[in-house]
Amino acid sequence: MASTPDSKPENTQTLQEEWEQAMEQTIDLNGEHMPSVVDKVALAKLYGEPLFSMPQDLYIPPDALEVFLEAFEGPLDLLLYLIRKQNFNILDIPMAALTHQYLSYVDEIRQRNLELAAEYLLMAAMLIEIKSRMLLPPKRVSENEEVQDPRAELVKRLLEYEKMKLAAAQLNDWPQLGRDFLKAQVFIEQSLQPRFPDVLVPELQQAWSDILKRAKLVEHHKISKEELSVREHMSLVLRQLTGKKFVQFEDLFDVKLGAPVLVVTFVALLELAKEMLIEITQGDVYAPIYVRLAYTPN
Repeated sequence: MASTPDSKPENTQTLQEEWEQAMEQTIDLNGEHMPSVVDKVALAKLYGEPLFSMPQDLYIPPDALEVFLEAFEGPLDLLLYLIRKQNFNILDIPMAALTHQYLSYVDEIRQRNLELAAEYLLMAAMLIEIKSRMLLPPKRVSENEEVQDPRAELVKRLLEYEKMKLAAAQLNDWPQLGRDFLKAQVFIEQSLQPRFPDVLVPELQQAWSDILKRAKLVEHHKISKEELSVREHMSLVLRQLTGKKFVQFEDLFDVKLGAPVLVVTFVALLELAKEMLIEITQGDVYAPIYVRLAYTPN
């Protein structure tokens, strides 16, 4: 039996009924009703949920699906691209073909971005002017003067631009910090041994001056010849420091022995500090100066 235009085949009605039943069946997940069929009938997934129809308020910007296959940095970049692509001789540019291709590209830009096309339109006017001047017979000012090519200025600008572009590409090929390599950072664990502050030279001079002043108070005029050994006083200082954690700087000097002994003792201290056998420390500015052994005796 033939079906009329208003009637539908039986199998079509059956499929439609099954579709409606499948859409009416829901499962409750986290308090929300979702269709039981997801992968076969959903158009897409939005935030993890199936989307069965296009939203009515969906807005797609006109430029969202536009794709630019070539990106140029300016009119000269576009001209250089067209010349190299067509294998034109840059010193003998066919202006007709180049102008036609350039204007075709500018028309594409004007349909999408009028502000971007402004600088390209200026170059287009220059190309049309050069093309028009080439159609006119050349003007000779004098017989010995060579006729100037209308393309000379454009060729000069293109050659200079290409030279700068190649130089920029070479600079870009050099390794750059953050792009090609990173700074190596090494963290060195500090020693757990406490480090005492160093004594400044003026502080040491002031302490020595105080010792000399104290020695003059008890100084006696006594003429005698005595040979003093720096090495002997170095050994005496080391013996005084042995077994003690710190010794105050002034306690190492016996003012009763006179200035010569004090000088030799001070020189012995400097020699011991130079040979790194003792350490001279000071807790703070104007604080007492202390001396201790820099090694642990056996």
